[in-house]
Amino acid sequence: MPPTQAAPAQALPRMPWALLAACCFGMFAASSSGTTRAPFLIDMARDLSASLPLVANLMALTSVSWGIASLLAGAGSDRWGRRPFLVGGPIGLAGCMVGLSTSAGFPEAAAWSTLAGGCAGGFTGVLMTEASARTVDRQRGRALGWVMAGQSLTLLVGVPMAAWIGTFVGWRGVNLCAAGLAVLAAAGLFLTTLRPVDGPRAAGAARPSLRAAMSGPVLRLLAMGTAERICYGMTAVYFATFLQTTYGLTLGEVALPLAVFALGNILGTVLGGQMADRLRDRLLTFAGAMFGSALAALALFGWTPGMVTSVALGFAYVLVMAIARPSLMAAMANVPDEVRGTVLGLNVTAASLGWLGAAALGGWMMAEWGFSGFGPLAAGIAVAGGALALVGRR
Repeated sequence: MPPTQAAPAQALPRMPWALLAACCFGMFAASSSGTTRAPFLIDMARDLSASLPLVANLMALTSVSWGIASLLAGAGSDRWGRRPFLVGGPIGLAGCMVGLSTSAGFPEAAAWSTLAGGCAGGFTGVLMTEASARTVDRQRGRALGWVMAGQSLTLLVGVPMAAWIGTFVGWRGVNLCAAGLAVLAAAGLFLTTLRPVDGPRAAGAARPSLRAAMSGPVLRLLAMGTAERICYGMTAVYFATFLQTTYGLTLGEVALPLAVFALGNILGTVLGGQMADRLRDRLLTFAGAMFGSALAALALFGWTPGMVTSVALGFAYVLVMAIARPSLMAAMANVPDEVRGTVLGLNVTAASLGWLGAAALGGWMMAEWGFSGFGPLAAGIAVAGGALALVGRR
């Protein structure tokens, strides 16, 4: 995939900021539907008469259905238009969160969690497609960076806010609040897409197909995205446990380090968006960020002189890692319009596989070698992802 020449700044149209804000909030609502369960796993296990590990696996069910639905919704948006998914997905998610809040036992909660993941996957990839369609190539890094920042805001704002609200209304009330967020997201997306830039597939037009989307360069980009999500996910999932194990912190004491970690992710995503639009070679930017994260991972898990140093290294690691994703997303969005939804839906599916891989590999590594093995594992995967980017630059 050849690098794209940067367009003159004066030639670029105005960014669709209202739409990007609505997409960012939609991503925040989707992420909050699952991530905000984290502080309430013990309460949920007690109320649902289930074991804690069983309740924790609700996230795996959500992730699997999220990835499958993203693939189907991406292909569907190429065929029938994006707006039905952008508005219908959040509304369906709201209904599932209400259902989850009324669950009397684990099977019912598992069913609603699976459906919620499917509804979230039904519009998150389409959000990125919409943002890509309404911007030109040299704006897409920033546009997609702002959309993806909604996920980071869930860690920085959503989870602490959910924990605070939960002290008054419990985990069931928090799920009702998540349903309200989804309804607001649907309203915002409805209002900002009143003038759609897409429509149903024209009569006689070539039918979008998965085979047409799965070209060699796209498959390579998807593999790079999976590697990036594994590296990010292993640290995002286990960073709190790493601090608790290494420094004996309580759950309350890791709140500030986790906020610093989330802030690094937001800053890295915004910076990565700027770099994706301003630097000539996006794949080289991705590779550089992945190689830098490999060094940071070795330092983070291999050098623990004190908590402040570890938190600073965690901030540096996630900032460098987050720089990579906007360049990858912008490169992935630079495909023909008729398959863009399918490709970006596949991207979310690959990201879901990355999260599952992060949880599985991290759990295995922690059981076999402890956190001392996290650095070499994350570094090796990051180097492999960066090498794929360099191989695919032509």
